[in-house]
Amino acid sequence: MVMTTSGCANREGLVKHLARIELLAVRLGEFALVALLAGMTVMVFGNVVLRYGFNSGWNFSEEMSRYFFVWLTFIGAILAFREYNHIGVETVVRMFGPVGRRVCLALTNFVILCCAVVLFWGTWVQHPINASMSAAVIGLSMIWVYGITYVTGACIALIALLRMVRAIFGLTPSDEMARFTGDFDLLDQKEPR
Repeated sequence: MVMTTSGCANREGLVKHLARIELLAVRLGEFALVALLAGMTVMVFGNVVLRYGFNSGWNFSEEMSRYFFVWLTFIGAILAFREYNHIGVETVVRMFGPVGRRVCLALTNFVILCCAVVLFWGTWVQHPINASMSAAVIGLSMIWVYGITYVTGACIALIALLRMVRAIFGLTPSDEMARFTGDFDLLDQKEPR
């Protein structure tokens, strides 16, 4: 099959469009992390000032800051997964050549995809139970707390699926492969300081 120049242009346009969507999603996630951390800081600091300075406090502060922390952790896990910041076994992967590294990338992302699907499915199964329970102080349905695993499972599954497909078809960029294999020297050479 011969790819025409218009086919290449369409493919490159699609790749650029998807990269813009991904960047927007990452920025949205980063904004959510900042907002959650700021909310936690305001609630905890405000409650400390009110308790020690005025002998009062916000009843919701402790509970909501705990729920903000849960959301912060799960959203942070998505962004960390995207950047290959989770624990990896690069020593083994570096022993392989380019094809072996692609196979390892595809296999690990298949396993991660399966785990993310199980996380999403488990949340789906637990949904009626979580939706029927309420928080002790503020009365918030607990699905608003534990429902973040829908977002985390879906996002990690999507990232893993895209990585797996790129690895299978040999479309993984060299800088992404360097992050996967832990070749930080290669990354340092490519990134201007």
